[in-house]
Amino acid sequence: MLQLRPNCECCDRDLPADSPHALICSFECTFCSTCAREVLNGKCPNCGGELVRRPIRPAAALAKHPASSERVRRERCA
Repeated sequence: MLQLRPNCECCDRDLPADSPHALICSFECTFCSTCAREVLNGKCPNCGGELVRRPIRPAAALAKHPASSERVRRERCA
């Protein structure tokens, strides 16, 4: 199950579970659409994988399986 991390690892922007602006790689590294496009050129700086839109978990499922509250932050993004 996806963790649905609460923030962009690059700029620390809040990314709620229902955000259409959250992108992830296959390891669930999480970035906002702005950083993914303008800073990272669509590639995860951690693994080099493609960044794709994170799915939005339906509200009923989110109540049973909440998003992570653990914030992850990289020291440098570029």
